[in-house]
Amino acid sequence: MKPFTERAVEIIKNIPAGQVMTYGQIAALAGSPRAARQVVRILHAMSKKHRLPWHRVINSQGMVSIKDEESHFLQVMYLRDEGVEVDDQGRIDLERFQSRSTDHPEKNI
Repeated sequence: MKPFTERAVEIIKNIPAGQVMTYGQIAALAGSPRAARQVVRILHAMSKKHRLPWHRVINSQGMVSIKDEESHFLQVMYLRDEGVEVDDQGRIDLERFQSRSTDHPEKNI
């Protein structure tokens, strides 16, 4: 794995239950602020293998952005099960539920 991919995988693994991070936020913390689309690819290709909590990653507007109806429903369900409030449009209040770098003192990411 390339260093960016390794860092992104670790960041995603460490998103606490009941919180979310954005694709761009993960990309920036992994060292490449303009690589949000690469984070999408990492989630698509590696979620199962690395048991990533893919459902905790949303877009920068605080929205569930998966278009596939079944996957969208699953993401909303998983987030709600963890206590994240998701409205009927798939919107999440980032002020309340976004994980910040200070939430990861073990890595200070």
